Amino acid sequence: MFTGLIQALGSIHRQTDYEIQVIYQTDASAIRADIALGDSVAVDGICLTVTEIVDDGFVAAVSPETLRRTTLEGQLSSGYVNLEASLRVGSKVGGHFVSGHVDGVGHLAASHATATSWEMTFQVTDLAIARYIVSKGSIAINGISLTIATCNPSGSEFTVAVIPLTYAETNLSRLQPGDQVNLEGDILGKYVEKFLRLDTTSPDSSVASNSVASNPASLSPSFLAEHGYL
Repeated sequence: MFTGLIQALGSIHRQTDYEIQVIYQTDASAIRADIALGDSVAVDGICLTVTEIVDDGFVAAVSPETLRRTTLEGQLSSGYVNLEASLRVGSKVGGHFVSGHVDGVGHLAASHATATSWEMTFQVTDLAIARYIVSKGSIAINGISLTIATCNPSGSEFTVAVIPLTYAETNLSRLQPGDQVNLEGDILGKYVEKFLRLDTTSPDSSVASNSVASNPASLSPSFLAEHGYL
């Protein structure tokens, strides 16, 4: 589990077909002091397992599924990636809960500076990702915890406002229109959606033993607000 607050930038290089080496490119003292073999690290929002510690970085295992569903393959030996060590129990949560399980890929459509921030617009072609994009909701873009300022009704296009500090200290400042990014929707939204889809005619309806889970009609905005979802 992560919070979407980036701690350092790195570059990635292929070690084997299913291992990459991450080389620190900025001050990574916070990560160096916090990772060990077997730990999880978010690399551009992708949760990877550390298999070896080296002087200037670490080696991590990757799977074919990870390469298919993320931007990782295209970033090998080029560009910077955002890095964040996993959240420790009792640590401060400054962003939002990020699992590091990327839903899919989007791309930067436009970016321009305002008096107080950078407004960046992204587009998504996969509706399975767009369904979790809602106005004022949380999203992780390349592992960065951000709030969606506006979006179209389908969620296929959305805009975020990025403060200058976040823009300067992450790889968002290096993106060009058309560049791909990893996207992860808010995990709470995914569970709410599943609760709303449960019904007693489902083949798995036997697992919905309580009255709320087995009766989706009883899930209303007021119920969700009462139980902390809104």
